Amino acid sequence: MSSILLLTSSPRAESLSTPIAVDLAEKLKSQNPGSVVVRRDLAANPLPHIDDLFTGAIRKPADARTAEETAAVKTSDELVNELLAADTIVISTGLINFNIYSSLKTWIDNVARAGLTFKYTESGPVGLATGKKVYVVLASGGVYSQGPAAALNHAVPYLKSVLGFLGISDIETIYVEGLAFGPEAAEKAIDAAKSRVQEIALAA
Repeated sequence: MSSILLLTSSPRAESLSTPIAVDLAEKLKSQNPGSVVVRRDLAANPLPHIDDLFTGAIRKPADARTAEETAAVKTSDELVNELLAADTIVISTGLINFNIYSSLKTWIDNVARAGLTFKYTESGPVGLATGKKVYVVLASGGVYSQGPAAALNHAVPYLKSVLGFLGISDIETIYVEGLAFGPEAAEKAIDAAKSRVQEIALAA
């Protein structure tokens, strides 16, 4: 059975990244009978930030952890299992201060686990979350996919770097950008994103 992991992170009620990502996940599901969508709304249900208890616990074998340490990594273990089980991952975020929302960064901090999603070898780190396709839906007021502001887009390079570290290299970004340039520009950007979603679904 195919699993689609949907991660939405925008705290904005009028978010555009969220509905487009949800639409993509649902269309992919409809094109693959029997598949399931596992959704994590990281804004509505924020994850705990990692702390000293967590970082100490993940450095111990599971059977050597205290009850408190076991509880501290319980959510992280669940998130890792969801990631490893997924065949497709759909991530939505707005571009906030030139990068991703902190809620999404916290998810990354919880799933980047040595021995589970990557491992260290004599020749360097090796990602263990392989064989997955990722779609990133990125919304922004300005245009950051190209042009003079592209150098300020740290979200996409960061996601590609950290997901690549985990073994995921098949990543496509669906931009919903130029939303602050007036209603006509916003409508054009939304239509372009929706068209790309439809193309992806039909090719699935």
